[in-house]
Amino acid sequence: MPVSDHFDLVVIGGGPGGYSAALYGASAGLEVALVEKDALGGTCLNRGCIPAKAFLETAAVKRHVDHSSDFGIESGEASVNFARTQERKQGIVATLVGGIAAMCKGRKVEVFNGVGSLAAGRTVNVSLGDGGSATITGDAIILASGSVPRLIPNFERGGPIMTSDEVLDLSSVPERVAVIGGGAIGCEFASTFADLGAKVTILEGLPKILPGLDSDVAKVVERSFKKKQIDIRTGVMVNGHTPNDSGGTTVSFGDGESVEVDAVVVSVGRRPFADQLGLEGTQVVVDERGFVQVDEYCQTGEPGVYAVGDLINTPQLAHVGYAEAIVSIKHLLGEHPMPVMYDRVPWAIYCHPEVAWAGPDEAQAKAAGHDVVVGKHPFKFNSRAMIVGETEGLVKVIAKKNPDGSAGQILGVHMVGPWVTEQLSGGYLAVNWEATVAEVAEFIQPHPSLSELFGETVLSLTGRNFNG
Repeated sequence: MPVSDHFDLVVIGGGPGGYSAALYGASAGLEVALVEKDALGGTCLNRGCIPAKAFLETAAVKRHVDHSSDFGIESGEASVNFARTQERKQGIVATLVGGIAAMCKGRKVEVFNGVGSLAAGRTVNVSLGDGGSATITGDAIILASGSVPRLIPNFERGGPIMTSDEVLDLSSVPERVAVIGGGAIGCEFASTFADLGAKVTILEGLPKILPGLDSDVAKVVERSFKKKQIDIRTGVMVNGHTPNDSGGTTVSFGDGESVEVDAVVVSVGRRPFADQLGLEGTQVVVDERGFVQVDEYCQTGEPGVYAVGDLINTPQLAHVGYAEAIVSIKHLLGEHPMPVMYDRVPWAIYCHPEVAWAGPDEAQAKAAGHDVVVGKHPFKFNSRAMIVGETEGLVKVIAKKNPDGSAGQILGVHMVGPWVTEQLSGGYLAVNWEATVAEVAEFIQPHPSLSELFGETVLSLTGRNFNG
């Protein structure tokens, strides 16, 4: 029998943007329904960020074991039991999914397992997973149906051809891997498989991998990848592939070139997934690229209806989805929130070496009309980096140049090296608080630490320094 009910808020999609909106709204006293067709946690938790980083950590452990003799531990080269890696990854995912479900239950969020489509009057029709249906309404609606991997012609999923969804289900490490796309996701998979012993080829259509990164940062990653024997082919387009009898395939690219591999990872970005949202009879607008159009408060053209996360044309980052969820809830509560400042959000790429940044890079700052002062310090002279055996990388700080030539407001902080994804917070705060070099230089960094390199880089911009 169909079920009907009314809520203060109905959220369609249980990924980072959706579940955070539901939980945050419930903590504000709203009666909330959450509609999710698959597992709670969405792509990030089940088929993206979390599983991929679990694989990267396995790769890191193998690196440590392989180099343990450098630390006086004689263990020999490690072998990889990838089935155990999968088991561990699935355990992490299951625990986190269960945690979200428990929080929803604890905050009395009613979860509907099914596909939700929005109709006029803020009505959501739910095709339930058990074959039933439900019709629910809300004073407010948040659309958070996320994204799916983009596909390319002549590389349909199946057999050796995988997207980021399928590659996370591998039970063994392929001997030879082609990664189509040298962006953040592609480089994370390339780094993982190379460290686990695979021969990896990156095929990228643009002139360089990791386009959009600060050039000094990108060069460090490229040098490191080449040390891992990753074959980086840039400025080439893939044409197709020819499967072989052993389960692999030969990928053709460029001007008559080819590479024989056991697996192909198609990693050319993700597209918004508005396909099942319905939207008939509403003023929600989906643009030609599939994004739902919103204003700075994530409001659609339909009164009381918001959209967040990968569904809208903002950085496809889970933590941006969290921030947009909070903005939406605060706005529907009439609390006048500050919109997300998308040009200053934190970015993180978890390949080895890691990359993290906030704010514009040097070229972007100059293109925006700023006269800048730049400070750079390498990790190779950092004592903690030497201790942990990870000395590749640098910290780069971009600041406005004051009229007297000194360094003023910090515009951007860009890092590449050991655990920089865990070190960015100080730089992120400096950029978003519009702090000056002089102000941040007053803060003390712990020694020995990797994070003190950020402090030293800022201190060098004052014109004085005791290191480097």
